[in-house]
Amino acid sequence: MNDEPVRATALVRAEYHLFQIMDPQGPVADDLDATHSGLVSAVGGVIEVATGIHTGNVRVTVEPHSQRPDPAPGWEEIAEMSCHSPSGEVLVTPMMDDPADLPSLASQGPGPYRLRVHALGRDTAVDESTDDVVESYLIQSWRAARQDVLLVKATDDYGAQVRARPAGDTIVIDHEGSPDTQTGRERDILRRAGHGDYS
Repeated sequence: MNDEPVRATALVRAEYHLFQIMDPQGPVADDLDATHSGLVSAVGGVIEVATGIHTGNVRVTVEPHSQRPDPAPGWEEIAEMSCHSPSGEVLVTPMMDDPADLPSLASQGPGPYRLRVHALGRDTAVDESTDDVVESYLIQSWRAARQDVLLVKATDDYGAQVRARPAGDTIVIDHEGSPDTQTGRERDILRRAGHGDYS
């Protein structure tokens, strides 16, 4: 049996400064504000990864492991968080589209996992919409009991800005938790349309 991890890379669309990690059959994480790590959060059971760009493609590599790996070298920000997969399918997905063509991060079936998200290039085009791929992400996963969020490495300016926001005042929380704002209404419409709900 080969112990080498399955490693795959794809371009994933980031919108509103994020792309998602989700299980199609249920919530994977409790709500978590982005100010805890500056990189990962959870809203409505879906994990959200904060991107520096507002809109555009980012390069995402997934690397499911059978046991805890070391963090990969050469990345600017690294954060860990726990998730639970009801179905055994934990997928990287744009906010408004089908999952990316990447393997499931829940490589050992349903149950608890640890995700380690690495980021590079988030300071390159902050708040911009770009056709250039300027950001890269590596997501490692392995089977593990639930633990607190852990900020492993913090060196980019964008992550520092997210961590400096008052809790509850991050972009992610404001969009999801404030449906009475214009931005919140737009995000809700886009999310529902992405799932075929045009009501």
